[in-house]
Amino acid sequence: MVSEFASGVTFSESDLEDVAHQLLAKAGEHRIWVFKGEMGAGKTTLIKSIAKLLGVTEIVQSPTFSIVNEYDFPKGKMYHFDFYRIKNEAEAFDIGAEEYFDSGNYCFIEWPEKIPSVLPDNFFEVCITAVTDDVRMLEFNNHE
Repeated sequence: MVSEFASGVTFSESDLEDVAHQLLAKAGEHRIWVFKGEMGAGKTTLIKSIAKLLGVTEIVQSPTFSIVNEYDFPKGKMYHFDFYRIKNEAEAFDIGAEEYFDSGNYCFIEWPEKIPSVLPDNFFEVCITAVTDDVRMLEFNNHE
């Protein structure tokens, strides 16, 4: 269990459910979340834990090749984006990213640095850094 939950907290895989729960509380009404971190930092793993807490019953997988995956949960829809493979922001516009972001549903975005002008002004930012093979540092911030 993560005892003090503040930006800069470290956690291990056994803490994922607690971390996901705390992030949902910290994000408040934000529905647009951006996840930053190196390849293999644990962005998708954390999104899977958050989705489970929201009530998604499907297996959540990285949308690396499809760019976006859609999931239903009891209170709505969740969209999981992975912009790692796009070549330019026009591709994000082509898939209708702005419409997804304006939908009022949860949008979890990996590799947001690839689409800076597409992102809305208000979002919840989560940064994950690998400290060791099994420990991660988490930083988060509300962008208003």
